[in-house]
Amino acid sequence: MIKLLNVYYPTRTVVLILCEALIVCGSFVLASAIVLGEETFNVLGHDHGIMKIAVLTVCTILCAYYFDLYEPQHISARWEIYFRLLLVMGCLAFALSAIVYVFPQAAIARFVFLLGLILVVAGLIVWRSAFEWISGHAVFQERVYVLGEGERASGIIETIREHRECGMVVVGWDAPALDKAGRKKTFATAVEQMASETSIDRVVIALDERRGELPVDGLLSMRFRGVTIEEVGSVLERLTGKLQLDGLRPSDLLFCEGFRMKPSQQFLLRIASTLVAAIGLILFLPLFPFVVLLVRLSSPGPVFFRQERVGLNGKIFNVYKFRTMVLNAEAEGAQWAQKNDPRVTRVGQFMRKTRLDEVPQLWNVLRGDMSFVGPRPERPEFVSWLAQELPFYDVRNMIRPGLTGWAQIRYGYGATLEQSREKLAYDLYYVKHQTLGLDLLIMFETIKTILRRRGAQ
Repeated sequence: MIKLLNVYYPTRTVVLILCEALIVCGSFVLASAIVLGEETFNVLGHDHGIMKIAVLTVCTILCAYYFDLYEPQHISARWEIYFRLLLVMGCLAFALSAIVYVFPQAAIARFVFLLGLILVVAGLIVWRSAFEWISGHAVFQERVYVLGEGERASGIIETIREHRECGMVVVGWDAPALDKAGRKKTFATAVEQMASETSIDRVVIALDERRGELPVDGLLSMRFRGVTIEEVGSVLERLTGKLQLDGLRPSDLLFCEGFRMKPSQQFLLRIASTLVAAIGLILFLPLFPFVVLLVRLSSPGPVFFRQERVGLNGKIFNVYKFRTMVLNAEAEGAQWAQKNDPRVTRVGQFMRKTRLDEVPQLWNVLRGDMSFVGPRPERPEFVSWLAQELPFYDVRNMIRPGLTGWAQIRYGYGATLEQSREKLAYDLYYVKHQTLGLDLLIMFETIKTILRRRGAQ
């Protein structure tokens, strides 16, 4: 896998994106050559033709990204890939037609864009079919052996099979239902058999208790021969983008490379959050009267909603939102918002999906109560209980809470203890890897979350 902006991406996905960018760019260059003939290089070189094709290539890849064409876990069937490719090309054709109609100078030459789109469709369909065929060959797959037992072993096997885009295939695993001595003997035998083979690329250690059971000599021999030996937590962290809470110890936080809050880094993050919040408020001003009117008409009550939340180092502050629920929605006490919550108005449902209800929190960002990116601030009524039930929950309060965050774009809202535990796993990953680059990536993916309406119900 390739690490970019502190997030791990499958090498196959990176290769897929780069090759598709080359296909899109090459298709429009070829279309220009067919239409313009000998004038191709003059037009592309002196009339900003190369720049236009480059911008068009980036827009095509972004459109494919927003249609989940690089996230196979969101695609249920192979035919859906080609259907979404056609949708991307349809959106691109519509956008190009509108732009050229309003700005004729944006065109390279007559029929270039039309011919280019036809070549792109043909090229991408052929490439996708070839990519599926090539990546399915054993030589391009990483053979993984899971050495372990119980839920940890079955969990990593299931995760590897779900993330088929990573090119990993499980070729074996051990699950001995024996006592400690029996497990040690079984694991030693398994390692001896693996050591005699040359087809294993990676061994994942998924043992609940390694002391006295791990066949160290055999694993060292395999490591010296080039086989990667890795703990299950590291593999799951790369594949899922979250920390594994099962078996997480204080030493794992103390001695790892992350969890470093450098003052200079925090200063840059604060500056970036302030700038983004100020720009967001300015851009929202024309929509403000309409949103106020919709909230007023949706149900009786105030336009804004104020609620106490826990911020940096446990400090309590008031968060501001547009009201999305009926008046006195919590007359019976504090409650978590539920999916299809009956307390939410029709206008409130739309605002939650599009995240419009959270725009007033930009004021909290400007005040310094929140950052633009970070763990979502929780209510004081729930924090003390969650801190008792979930180990390391207080770690998320070591940084400013955020308007959006890694857990929000990867998981969503949590309304139960188990869901809060899952969100905590994503929040700890963010705290561990927090950088300005990761913040910018989260802001970028938040746009996709809003456009695809994957917000709260």
